[in-house]
Amino acid sequence: MTIIPVILSGGAGTRLWPLSRSQYPKQFLSLAAQNTMIQETLLRLEGIGVASPIVICNESHRFIVADQLAQINVKNPFIILEPLGRNTAPAIAAGAFKAQALDKDAVMVVLPSDHVIQNKAVLAHGVELACKTAAEGFLVTFGITPTAPETGYGYIKAEVKSGDSVFPLDKFVEKPNRETAQKYLDSGDYFWNSGMFVFKASTFLAELQHFEPEIFASVEAAYTKAAVDVDFIRLEKESFATSPSRSIDYAVMEKTSKGKVIPLDAGWNDVGSWSALWEVNKKDENQNVIFGDVLTQNTKDSYIYSQGRLVAAVGLRNIVVVETKDAVLVAERRQVQGVKDIVEELKRQERYSCVEENQVGVRPWGSYEAIERGHRYKVKHITVKPGAKLSVQMHYHRAEHWIVVSGTALVRNGDQELLLGENQSTFIPLGTVHALENPGKVPLELIEVQSGPYLEEDDIIRFEDRYGRC
Repeated sequence: MTIIPVILSGGAGTRLWPLSRSQYPKQFLSLAAQNTMIQETLLRLEGIGVASPIVICNESHRFIVADQLAQINVKNPFIILEPLGRNTAPAIAAGAFKAQALDKDAVMVVLPSDHVIQNKAVLAHGVELACKTAAEGFLVTFGITPTAPETGYGYIKAEVKSGDSVFPLDKFVEKPNRETAQKYLDSGDYFWNSGMFVFKASTFLAELQHFEPEIFASVEAAYTKAAVDVDFIRLEKESFATSPSRSIDYAVMEKTSKGKVIPLDAGWNDVGSWSALWEVNKKDENQNVIFGDVLTQNTKDSYIYSQGRLVAAVGLRNIVVVETKDAVLVAERRQVQGVKDIVEELKRQERYSCVEENQVGVRPWGSYEAIERGHRYKVKHITVKPGAKLSVQMHYHRAEHWIVVSGTALVRNGDQELLLGENQSTFIPLGTVHALENPGKVPLELIEVQSGPYLEEDDIIRFEDRYGRC
């Protein structure tokens, strides 16, 4: 049996603002472990005997995904790029077409990239049982054994029978109120909806074609016309855009007669809020979760995160404080669901840099970190990997000063080619064609000072690029 992990990495993670941004959402952050959440998703499958993973992600996240998979030595991943979001059913369908092309009998283990699962052994046992069930032609979902009358999750009702380990799927239900959630908990027939699925690619596609032929046709066309772009599979945009936006629950699982539920009690959490992160992380003697440069006095039951500056907390109870380089969140821990309303208000005010941009950008050649920004200027710390090269490019609206901090820089500046070492610099006037390369064997570190009337990342014209971005 070929078991292929299919990792869904399309979420924006707005409820974990200001740390999570649309250009660098929560699945790429280290929030509950040393590794990032997408890395943890793949690492917890070690020992199960899975094939190379298929990752479905937003086109703008492609280099972040590739870089984070390389960091944990994932071999030969297939990264499928969605040209636009169409919910989970079309995304999983794209993964299913690829899985079926690899092996017509392949079993897919579909996992969101932003969940926490604390007990790997229980998960491994559940996946093994689910794969056997899926091989018999069933579509399996994991139902999380509820521990409280949670109103923030959707639920699954199963036909629970004593002594069985796999139950027939009855129905999905939306997020309930507190009274209804308590009834679900008391009945023993309801589970939290995990969003994790196991089935043969062929079985899923057949059910999708039966229940949602428009989604099937759109994604099939988008996959058939897909272009291989360097290390990525780029779905054809026009066809994919015609697909209805449907969740897998609504499109298939609520309608199929082949649904099965396997209970899973493995310390699962979808980490959908700052309060959830407080629950899953290690706490100090005062039940505080602390990251970064933080001092506390007479503070209890709080989550305090500092990305850089010192945060001092005095006399707090049940409070969330999250400090980033351009925003600070302070919230009562039981009211953090309201963070999404703050994000919507920022969008309404067109403060998109606060919503979309993270101060750190990952690129195929390395990374950058925004240090300072003011009227008509921006300062960045740039790291270029050994042997890597930025595109040959030009800017219409800004000039740039480059100062080498360490390493060696091979610079094209108009008609000149310069080799710059530590403490050397060059000035690139507005409209000048330029490029930057690290010819050495150690990372190149430099400071870039931009000046001009417009300093956004889209002010770039690429003439040559080894990463297919022209």
